[in-house]
Amino acid sequence: MNPAQRRSAARLSVLASALLPLSLAAQSQPAKSAGAKPAVARAQTPSAVAIAPDGKTIAWTAGGRGETQLTLTALAQPGSAHLISPPGACANTAPAWSPDGAQLAFLSTCGTPAGGPGQQQIFLYTPADAKIRQLTHVAGNLQQLTWSPDGKHIGFLFVENATRSAGALDAMKPWSGVIGEDGIEPQRIAIADSTSGIVLQVTPATLHAFEFDWAPDSRSLALIAAPNPGENNWWVAKLYTADLNLASTTSGADRQDHLDVKLHAILDPQKVSGSLHGLQIAVPRFSPDGKQIAFIGGLMSDQGSTGGDIYTIPATGGQPKDLTAGRDASPSWFQWTNAHTLEVSEDARGYTHLFLFNTTSMKDEPGTDLRYQGSLASGGIKSRVATAGNGAIAVVRSSFSEPPEIWAGPLASLQQVTHLNSGAHAAATKTESIEWTNEGFRVQGWLTYPVNYDARRRYPLIVSVHGGPSSSIGARWGSESSYADAGYFVFQPNPRGSFGQGETFTQANVKDFGYGDLRDVLAGMDAVEKKVSIDRDREGLTGWSYGGFMTMFAVTQTHRFHAAVAGAGISNWKSYYGENSIDQWMVPFFGATVYDDPAVYAKSSAIEFIKQVTTPTLVIVGDRDGECPAPQSFEFWHALRAEGVKTQLVIYPNEGHGFRDPAHIADRQKRTLAWFAENMPEAKQTATLH
Repeated sequence: MNPAQRRSAARLSVLASALLPLSLAAQSQPAKSAGAKPAVARAQTPSAVAIAPDGKTIAWTAGGRGETQLTLTALAQPGSAHLISPPGACANTAPAWSPDGAQLAFLSTCGTPAGGPGQQQIFLYTPADAKIRQLTHVAGNLQQLTWSPDGKHIGFLFVENATRSAGALDAMKPWSGVIGEDGIEPQRIAIADSTSGIVLQVTPATLHAFEFDWAPDSRSLALIAAPNPGENNWWVAKLYTADLNLASTTSGADRQDHLDVKLHAILDPQKVSGSLHGLQIAVPRFSPDGKQIAFIGGLMSDQGSTGGDIYTIPATGGQPKDLTAGRDASPSWFQWTNAHTLEVSEDARGYTHLFLFNTTSMKDEPGTDLRYQGSLASGGIKSRVATAGNGAIAVVRSSFSEPPEIWAGPLASLQQVTHLNSGAHAAATKTESIEWTNEGFRVQGWLTYPVNYDARRRYPLIVSVHGGPSSSIGARWGSESSYADAGYFVFQPNPRGSFGQGETFTQANVKDFGYGDLRDVLAGMDAVEKKVSIDRDREGLTGWSYGGFMTMFAVTQTHRFHAAVAGAGISNWKSYYGENSIDQWMVPFFGATVYDDPAVYAKSSAIEFIKQVTTPTLVIVGDRDGECPAPQSFEFWHALRAEGVKTQLVIYPNEGHGFRDPAHIADRQKRTLAWFAENMPEAKQTATLH
């Protein structure tokens, strides 16, 4: 359960493999400043990209903590890059072009301090005169800027007077007051008039909105929302439409705090029949004629980590239609390109696959796809692609061998646009996809070789299990390089329950946590051992979130691992049900509440088998983790200690499910490496750790 976007930057379901920040070299071609602000020649990571409707210009962001630059580049002029920013050192994010391409909206912390230091506001840049103006003056969290098709309004998700990010990945507020009632911070849809800057909140404070889309006539919205608190209820969210009356936003004299909006619940996955029943929904998109809404539905463990099938439903409600049933991949993002065609991005057995899909024939359009063994994204929603009206796209592209850079152009002939990291070198090792079969499934994972690999020697192995479980490990720059640098093979499996091989595979671990998925992992280790020389006396296991659970559970089921590090794990599903802040996610995976079927929860609880553990296990967690609360780690550590098993428990203060403090991240990495080195000491015939 490691949430992902929710939190605009990757929200993570991959914390187990994110121990190191990206290692990037200095920018080789510094951008020229249009506003007398010099480019910063230092390591940068592209984080978001938007392409103008005519496909000729892209806007993109890069930077780090505290300062993120927004750059404009004309694709036909390689040396045209120039910075766009209000005065001051600040973070500029989320670029979004107006439908006519005449304006670029973006979020910046350089605005007036309506909400205090670091407050984002919406700014508008007009390329015709190179002017920038601040549009909004609000206090709270803003994200997902989306222009109305008529260009008159900008919609966004808004948490007014927010004290924290609206996602379960971040540190929970200290418990206080009436739990579940006091201090609720709903995320609502708001709209800003693109001329006056008047901001009105559209959805009621009783609903937490997660995603939305404008209707083609700009008069209504499609949205996914659930009752408060949002962190807990995304798993039971419904699809709504909202009819808007926007006339009052055009005049300051008519200003008001909200609109009278008519909401219509058109789909409740908990009540619908068919393949969607009881599942989760994401990425709502109106068809070009406004008569249908398409969305992704599937078994998803985290809001922001999207995968499933693509469905359509009449905009007035009705029975949803599954367009991609039986597909051997997991669509994660799409948009309509015309009345009968979708542009789709999917997770496909280690690849990111972009393609065009015909909604009438329900088949891929031949000769219109791109398959890349790495990540293709443009910021915000997982695997989202920035698209232009002429068919051009822009993405941030990266893999094990390619550092993140922006590529743009026609799908069949993308060209590299940025050279931020041309001096960066891939790790002095290699990572390759590995596949194996187990119990009727064809399973995929990644094998990273140790540095200076010598085929004549035996090496230790670290198995790193991803979070989720509805997620996957893809090919990412810098992934698990710390282990490879220390002389380990690293195996990152995508066992049953993962995305990448369709809904049957994703749903294969329902009511079976720790059993079939663990057998897939162990079978994958067998395949690795047949391929390369592994020292079976020095095999370790680690993971974060669901991977932390898998680590805790695995050491109760097998003695194959000689050391383990469990990050933000779950040791007792029965007690966890009443401790966490997101209990709604559990029913789709366990089939019932813990009160209705305690046996199915006990079956997968490591604590029930604690007397079988002999593996030295380090336990790590943040003290304000709402997804996998610290008491779960306490319970596991306490039991290991009582049973005489070597263990340590490390609690990091003021950290949630996703660690934020760089010092804590570095300390976690250091302790993890030290634990494996100490508990899997090298023998003379194995590689030397360095």
